[in-house]
Amino acid sequence: MKKHPSPPSSVALAEAGVIRKPWLGKCHVGLIFPQRYGLAMSNLGYQTVYRQFNAFDDVVCERFCLPDKADGKLRSIESDRPPTAFDMLAFSVSFENDYPHILQLLDRARLPLLANKRTAAHPLVVIGGIAAMLNPEPLAPFADIILIGEAEAILPDFMDSYRRSPNRRQFLKQAAETVPGAYLPAAYAITYDAHGDIATVTPDPGFPATVNLARMPDVETIDTSTTVLTADTTFADTCLIEVSRGCPHGCRFCSAGFIYRPTRFRDPAFLTESIHHAMARASRVGLVGAAVSDYPDLSAICQQFKGADLRFSFSSLRADALTDDLLQVLKTNRTKTATIAPEAGSQRMRNVINKGLTEEDILCAADKIVTAGIPNLKLYFLVGLPTETEEDIHAIVALCRQIKSVFLDASRRRKRIGTITVHANAFIPKPATPFQWTAMDTVAALQAKARILRNGLKTIANVRFQMGKIRDGYVQAVLSRGDRRVADLLLQRHHSGGNWGQALKQSSLDTAAYVTRQRDRDTILPWDFIETGISKAFLWHDYQKALQGRITPPCPPTGCTRCGACPA
Repeated sequence: MKKHPSPPSSVALAEAGVIRKPWLGKCHVGLIFPQRYGLAMSNLGYQTVYRQFNAFDDVVCERFCLPDKADGKLRSIESDRPPTAFDMLAFSVSFENDYPHILQLLDRARLPLLANKRTAAHPLVVIGGIAAMLNPEPLAPFADIILIGEAEAILPDFMDSYRRSPNRRQFLKQAAETVPGAYLPAAYAITYDAHGDIATVTPDPGFPATVNLARMPDVETIDTSTTVLTADTTFADTCLIEVSRGCPHGCRFCSAGFIYRPTRFRDPAFLTESIHHAMARASRVGLVGAAVSDYPDLSAICQQFKGADLRFSFSSLRADALTDDLLQVLKTNRTKTATIAPEAGSQRMRNVINKGLTEEDILCAADKIVTAGIPNLKLYFLVGLPTETEEDIHAIVALCRQIKSVFLDASRRRKRIGTITVHANAFIPKPATPFQWTAMDTVAALQAKARILRNGLKTIANVRFQMGKIRDGYVQAVLSRGDRRVADLLLQRHHSGGNWGQALKQSSLDTAAYVTRQRDRDTILPWDFIETGISKAFLWHDYQKALQGRITPPCPPTGCTRCGACPA
């Protein structure tokens, strides 16, 4: 971790409100995660960007997080400086529900919330992260510039443009015109039709009509691992290492499975070396990826460390990929709880969402997990999926009964009975997925389905039921699917002291139009200007297949041009 003394001249200029010249000398970047310290330091993306910024010789990057106390001061972790002492404030945003925290942090930084109210005396406000990759429009009025894509593919060109620009205005213009993934919201005028839908998106002269999502062609030897180890996190004494990026399975509800296409894997020798480095720092290694069990050499790599004083954990393992070797690793690590994500109870619904799991896969996985000595199961489901009926909700209860029966038989053989936790969340139609056109269930419909699950599951011994807050899901849908006008709702929420209910009630915005309304194929979606590389025609065709209950096979390793993400 770098520690840098506060440069008096920079602070003095900031306090005096004098126009600064950040392009002279080192660039001081404040990297902000809009959550508490423990969650920030558990976020591998945030840690990776921190390391990437500090890898530039002429950049000093320090961390900011949401203060623990409501009236806590916002100061950098490394040198205890205020945000106004920095040339650039870069927000790393992973979740839509953190958007209100961005306004809170800008307010605490004593900066104007809206970009058009800031001057050259203020730090540049940059926003990036997967939430911004999917749909940056609700945050557009608050950002000077938004970075859409993977940091490794953007930051070198972005900082090079920063160095070559004589002033702030020229930098923003040059970056948006020449840096892949750099988006300048102020350069795009948006009009709306009589129904409230987007009618036109018009860029200023010289600016591209679409913004290409920047991604690395391969990640074989890119180091994406924990930079700062601290006990004050969810992953205490754990070094996280990304093993892959993207997922080949094409679950139709999962934005990460599409936005990070094509699937890319770390080189096995490089990953092995990364684990050796991690062993010198921590007793645990967490292997991270959208589908870790798809990594071709996972079992072989884990076996190399058999007998070492090292415990592995995995961010995701599919039920149909639980090999004996992986189960042995989990057993050796003394894992107490394993997770299976059927997502839906009936085979029809699993086909609709393209989950690629059968009932036999799920029951076999439950048996293997308990037989391997892992006593507890956690099951994940989505409620409110497209074409879902009440019968499909009852099917979740029926599947849980079957899992419990298998679970009980295996537990009796081991003479130890654990607990099954069933966790359900409301389905939210996400950008860049085949379901981006579909409507979300109403709050009332979701509450009725949650009651069916709760009443059905409470009769099964040793089964606990948890349901994510449905109203929070509604708000998340507004933020993930909304256009630039949602920024006004965020401002209302901020000025009402953080009360979402009051903000929604006072707002003139028809939020249901973003959430519970079916979109037509030709509707201009707020995120349509982002060129992800995946054909919109492919997404629509896959959506139609979903409505017919037809599956799409996983992406093959090479030679596929179905969706457009891979080069022909």
